[in-house]
Amino acid sequence: MGKEISKQHELHKLEELPPLSDYEFNVYNRLAVRMDRFHERFRHMWNMLYTAADTQKRPSNLSLKQFIETGKRALGGSCLACTNAFLAAQGIQFVDNLEGHHGIEERYIFPILAEKMPEFRTDTGDEAAAELLQQHEEIHSGMTAMREYLIACRYGDTEFQFKTLKERMDSWGETLLKHLNQEVKVLGAESMRRYWTIEEIAEFPF
Repeated sequence: MGKEISKQHELHKLEELPPLSDYEFNVYNRLAVRMDRFHERFRHMWNMLYTAADTQKRPSNLSLKQFIETGKRALGGSCLACTNAFLAAQGIQFVDNLEGHHGIEERYIFPILAEKMPEFRTDTGDEAAAELLQQHEEIHSGMTAMREYLIACRYGDTEFQFKTLKERMDSWGETLLKHLNQEVKVLGAESMRRYWTIEEIAEFPF
């Protein structure tokens, strides 16, 4: 079964297809557009956290008042170490949101796409085919380590260090950013049309 799917994957990649009409392109590209909206939020949040960790400064898009108020809320009313509290709170929220996003994908979206697309299968015999799922595993490992560190900082069990946060992010950042782009590409019109009909995509429950 796995070898058969892998062969079909190669045939799909080689097959020449006619141009799409604007309507057809929009239908086939729908999932990519929706997914990229979510991913753009994750890119924005990641870049904000990483820049702050790298420069050891508060995010430039926040006024001093906004920054301090966020830090005070994270510290339960105290304004001490607002920078540390802000980054810990925002980092935990980022990881929680990303984990929830991946949970929805793996439970509701990927199983349906895997019926025809080897990129979402683990039994194809093609290591490259399941790369998106392999990326999820590596990302989850990085998320866990980052969350544990930030929670320890938030509750005073560990002293917050910009350097440590940056190291935690460096361990999985390249994989995350690659994944955010690659997943959208796989869900794009030129990829989806090789596996699904317009009618099938219209019946997707997502």
